[in-house]
Amino acid sequence: MTPSHFETLIIGGGIGGLATALALAQTGRPVQLVEQASAFTEIGAGLQIGPNATRALDRLGLLDELSAVAVHPHSAIVRDALTGEVLTALDFGTAFRARYGYPYLVAHRSDVLSILLHACEREPLVTLENNRTVQTVADTERGAVISFADGDEYTADLVVGADGIKSRVRQLLDISEPVFSGHIAYRGAIDIDQVRTDISTDDVVLWIGPGIHLMQYPVRRGELYNQVAVYESPRYAAGRDDWGHREEFDEMFTPACESVRNAVAQIDASRAWPVFDRDPISTWSTAHTVLIGDAAHAMLQYLGQGACQALEDALSLSRSLAAFPDDLTRAFKTYEGARVPITSKCQTVARPWGRTWHTDDPALLALRNRVFRMRAADDYTDLDWLYAERPSDLGPLRT
Repeated sequence: MTPSHFETLIIGGGIGGLATALALAQTGRPVQLVEQASAFTEIGAGLQIGPNATRALDRLGLLDELSAVAVHPHSAIVRDALTGEVLTALDFGTAFRARYGYPYLVAHRSDVLSILLHACEREPLVTLENNRTVQTVADTERGAVISFADGDEYTADLVVGADGIKSRVRQLLDISEPVFSGHIAYRGAIDIDQVRTDISTDDVVLWIGPGIHLMQYPVRRGELYNQVAVYESPRYAAGRDDWGHREEFDEMFTPACESVRNAVAQIDASRAWPVFDRDPISTWSTAHTVLIGDAAHAMLQYLGQGACQALEDALSLSRSLAAFPDDLTRAFKTYEGARVPITSKCQTVARPWGRTWHTDDPALLALRNRVFRMRAADDYTDLDWLYAERPSDLGPLRT
């Protein structure tokens, strides 16, 4: 029979929740993780893993395993979605690795999740439960109380909310709703031999244009090609109800060049994904609960940092709790001090960055393209804040 009280309970078994469970266990803390789904799965196909995240995976002991199934792209190429012109590039080669100490990888989300899941299954201090739907979370003087849909109730000294953008745990701090960006995504992966393009499939390729963008890159050892097409819905902006359908998607990508049109024609458009984020908040904790990942700082996809920041959260929280095992308040404030500034910047930078990709303002568009054309492929100056190791990034978790 499963006990009803735990030292540490994690709600949510996505990439962030599993990474946190593993990181905490590697510091000697027993962890119970509950997930509402019947199996551990990830929605979506591709995941960009910047050097800040490959650094985190290395410190969890998983980078070599991921490297074997991921793709190491040569570069990121930005192209004009209407003309096909190359606007700029980012070299992921020797200079990039020397600057940040770790590579840039692209991988299938399910591969990353599987690696984390199997690591947790091998870890004796981690217990995983499926089919656990949380109804409420309360914080009391003696600890947190978690009520489930089946009537069960758990208590815990510490609850980690890794339960996503609609987090139940976050409601202890913030009852606002996620913010809809007006952007709609269609996404999926196809076999690499089905790709119809003359563009290199070894790179991360981003096509940007008025109201649209298309992201492409290989995953799973180069066997699959991930594609994500996003557009800003003019019908939603106009207050109409008939937005987010295939007809609108086709209308928005009709002006694009042939390469983009061919690519989006291969994306499964049977399901649209409205894109949401949240406004930053200054604290992620109560007396006995703390947030990580999208529960803490859901962000738009324009920096490719959603899962990356969750991986950094996992290590930072585990270090803070290991440093102050008997003082949750101090541990939480140490964690927030390290993580809130960088994640808040990611949230606030991603919004205008997306508008810059999608601009139809002639002056801004001309200025953007001119700046892009002028930068060198090995100019990493604007990425240091995101990818460089920070003072709070300490060494490996295991001693």
